Amino acid sequence: MPKAMSGEMAAGPQEESAPRKAARLDLLKFVPFQLNRLAAEVSSALSAEYAARYGLDIPEWRVLATLGFRFEPCSAQYVADCTRTHKSTISRAVTSLMKRQIIERVENEDDRREFRLQLTRKGAALYEELIPRLLRREQEIMSCLSAQERKDFARLLGKIEASLDLVQTSEEADAKEAY
Repeated sequence: MPKAMSGEMAAGPQEESAPRKAARLDLLKFVPFQLNRLAAEVSSALSAEYAARYGLDIPEWRVLATLGFRFEPCSAQYVADCTRTHKSTISRAVTSLMKRQIIERVENEDDRREFRLQLTRKGAALYEELIPRLLRREQEIMSCLSAQERKDFARLLGKIEASLDLVQTSEEADAKEAY
């Protein structure tokens, strides 16, 4: 028998608001939101180092960075997985970087129907030029933390990544061919 028919009254507006108020989420203290916001701001701050000077946008940088830290060519899907970027966004970045001769496709020796991506000489030179600039910018961003806090922060991020089964080293990524 429905509650309304059994003689019980439906909760009024005041009764409904109390549980809703208790369950209210402070978005600015919600760790997933904080991490996302922080990642967006750091990514934006770093993009200033490569956007104006080198004409790269964030997805293009992600492709360049992923290919730059690897020793072997990889698929666009690997880049999308590694960077947690939608494959269509990576595809557009790949097309743009290929037109600029920063990356190139090479045939996959194991499966000739599939192509892998790698940096061209121009792309490798660009990557090598950018790395010191980005490392400097990273240091500037992290300068609000003491040396011990930076170590602790890196360790804590690693623990969270491990709890989510994320690959944490380039050797692991290469071994799994996935991120």
